[in-house]
Amino acid sequence: MLYSLQSKYLSSYKSAMLLYDKNNKKEFEKRLFFSIVFAIVAFVIILSRLWHLQILQGKKFKSLSENNRIRIVKIPAPRGIIFDRKGRVLVDNYPSFDLSIIPEDINDPERAIKELSGLLNVKAELFKAKLKEHRDNPPFKPIKVKTNLDYREVAIVETNKLDLSGITIEIEPKRLYVFDKLAAHLIGYVGKISASQLKTRGSDGYNMLDLIGKCGIEHDYESVLRGSNGGAQVEVDAVGRKVRVLRELEPNPGENIFLTIELDIQKLAEKALADMIGTVIVMDPNNGDILALASSPSFNPNMFSLGISSKEWEALVTNPYNPLANKAIQGQYPPGSVYKIITAIAGLEEKVITPETIFYCDGSYKFGRRTYRCWQKKGHGRVNLHRALVESCDVYFYQVGQKLGVDRIAHYSSLFGLGKPTGMSLLNEKSGLVPTRLWKRRAFGSPWQDGETLSVAIGQGFVLVTPLQILNLISSLANGGALYRPQIVKKIESIGGDIIKEFFPERIKKIPVSDNSFSLIKDALWGVVNESRGTGWGARIEGADVAGKTGTAQVVGLPKGSSNEYVPFEYRDHAWFTAFAPKDKPKVAIVVLLEHGGHGGNKAARIAKEIMKEALKILNSDSASF
Repeated sequence: MLYSLQSKYLSSYKSAMLLYDKNNKKEFEKRLFFSIVFAIVAFVIILSRLWHLQILQGKKFKSLSENNRIRIVKIPAPRGIIFDRKGRVLVDNYPSFDLSIIPEDINDPERAIKELSGLLNVKAELFKAKLKEHRDNPPFKPIKVKTNLDYREVAIVETNKLDLSGITIEIEPKRLYVFDKLAAHLIGYVGKISASQLKTRGSDGYNMLDLIGKCGIEHDYESVLRGSNGGAQVEVDAVGRKVRVLRELEPNPGENIFLTIELDIQKLAEKALADMIGTVIVMDPNNGDILALASSPSFNPNMFSLGISSKEWEALVTNPYNPLANKAIQGQYPPGSVYKIITAIAGLEEKVITPETIFYCDGSYKFGRRTYRCWQKKGHGRVNLHRALVESCDVYFYQVGQKLGVDRIAHYSSLFGLGKPTGMSLLNEKSGLVPTRLWKRRAFGSPWQDGETLSVAIGQGFVLVTPLQILNLISSLANGGALYRPQIVKKIESIGGDIIKEFFPERIKKIPVSDNSFSLIKDALWGVVNESRGTGWGARIEGADVAGKTGTAQVVGLPKGSSNEYVPFEYRDHAWFTAFAPKDKPKVAIVVLLEHGGHGGNKAARIAKEIMKEALKILNSDSASF
């Protein structure tokens, strides 16, 4: 019986052990499975992380690692030099000492900035603001905190360099505009690249702190002037001090540009404008070369090169006379009586008048229900074409305009390039406006009124021009009908003096106007300056045979009998004078526009006289030297 019980117990025990082993094996297999899955997942994660760090971001971390010991230092390329037509330097470069901080090399930024602030007598907040502005930069990249250190400041920093870890002085070429404001609107200026410019030109190798041309020649010829930067691999010690240069790539300076402007004539133009508001442009009418271009008020581009302050910028942008605008190509004005040249040519070519056609002027002309006044209150009497231009009779041209209609006047305006940009290679040139019947219908949804043609015929109403367009008009008249594209660049040279590109006169077209019409108008414009009743007598130069035309452009309608002398400045008429000389073999053409300058025969004509007188001497001297 005991044996039987033992047998049953052993049998039960074996069954229990078999069940336990079976359950234990399943649990073991389950745990083993999860362990393998976990190991595989962990391995995949580690492998993907290694792939991400070593493959995707390998270059970045290699750069970070190398920069613990080796720094890549940019060597900026000097921009190309800008000369006048005779090779005199207008824009150059000079070495600027700039103070930079390398965040990675500073152990105690707060103490370093405080010490640096005390040494240079600069508010610590200014340094902190610069660091905050560039806080997203890699820590080994220098951050410029002060530019254009003088020699005393450089000496102070260098003397205390052992105690100023992470502080470094970099030497960079900066732009020097040799004559300050001279030709500022033509030459332009450079400034720190903007975020929008960086977005469009980042692929060209620009970085956030780079300088770039903002307007004028500096902007339009940026790719020519810029050059290509160099660089150096520099080994540094634990505190960022240079140990040795491992490798260096020299920068390639930008190419040099020779402008068409003549420095001495440009100085004359700038001096003549002085504190007035307006522009003076001088051109060679035989090829379109711009000899001078001055716009006033002006600005000093060196302010931007040195780093313009917020106060200086505020003064520029809030100035009501907009010193940053190039009035020569961006100012749009009614041309006043200068436009009578167009009306006269249209009248002759369309045969609505002859040189002998007479109109009577008693000081006003009644058309419909309105009376149109002549500037000469007592009238001019019986007037033919020659006298109408010489004395600038409004009544004569009211009647010529009435016979022509606005569309025929517009046609001859467009022949001389009015109503569209001249194509001069400067940014934001305006087109002006030559009105037509169709234009008014599209612009205002209303029909053209015949009375509006009378205003257009004397350069008032809707018509608008730029001073450069008027200069093109007088130049093409002077040379017998050739319309040239205005040129401001003569040639581009390498730093070694090799000519890379030369610019030649670009004749747009021969204006389809008869030689007889040109001859009649030129004779009349000679009379404007040289005959006793001519409105441009103030520009007369003995022996120079100046031919020109005055213009007075109304800014607002004034009551009858009003005098500019008693009208607020901003409501006074604009003054025009445009001329060329000598009449038969012209060497120089000029336009003077004075905003709110009154009658064109006064200040504007006298300014033109002084510039032309000296310009002819300079040009004659140049001719004699060849």
